[in-house]
Amino acid sequence: MKTKRYAEKRRSLNSERTDMVFGRNPVAELIDGNRPVEKIFVAKGAEGSIKQIIAKAGVKGIPTVQVERDALDKMAPFENYQGIIAITAAYEYKELSDIYKKAETSGEPVFILVLDGIEDPHNLGAIIRSAECAGAHGVIIPKRRAVGLTEVAAKAAAGAVEHVPCVRVTNIGATIEQLKKDGLWVAACDMGGENYFDANLTGPIAVVIGNEGNGISRLVKEKCDFTVSMPLMGHINSLNASNAAAVICYEIRRQRMKKV
Repeated sequence: MKTKRYAEKRRSLNSERTDMVFGRNPVAELIDGNRPVEKIFVAKGAEGSIKQIIAKAGVKGIPTVQVERDALDKMAPFENYQGIIAITAAYEYKELSDIYKKAETSGEPVFILVLDGIEDPHNLGAIIRSAECAGAHGVIIPKRRAVGLTEVAAKAAAGAVEHVPCVRVTNIGATIEQLKKDGLWVAACDMGGENYFDANLTGPIAVVIGNEGNGISRLVKEKCDFTVSMPLMGHINSLNASNAAAVICYEIRRQRMKKV
């Protein structure tokens, strides 16, 4: 009896989650609707209507990942997920125009963080939190091979997602090209560049922060105007992505305050 009550409680907790949708029909309806979908996990070897759901997701640019059923069991231990689970966004994504509008309202040059493949939701949340505190006008993330605005990321951001427009794009490289056309300088925060405190970061700028393990991809880095680096005096050759983002955000804020 105790085990049954525990299972019912866990089932209730899972059903209240806003970032997971279980089952074939609910996921198919989700895709047809307007609610943003981060990713769809499908059990390997699943047949029937799941193939149609995958095709429909592909048309809308929603990434699907095939995993073992054990992985889905761990994600939804008390749900009849029917071989498919969708992860939805906890908050609404914005457009690039929303970032520009926020910058215009602030009376400052545009200041954007571009995240190239951040996979840890805690890192994403921490970066958004630092961006908000330092006065950044928005954050750009990719649709594929990166975490989105899940509940975990939103919680780590400690409310900052309500104030920082987050734009989700299909191609980071193409977005960088657009930012440059719009008059922004784009800096890669990576090794082998100018010390960040010597660089002029006062104008309209977008700073690219790379993946936790691999850094900024080669193609994305090649599209940046210049690279800024942080001197590392210890034995470890890199900072956590969210730490690096916080440092560069506050250097931009320092330079802007000094200029005023």
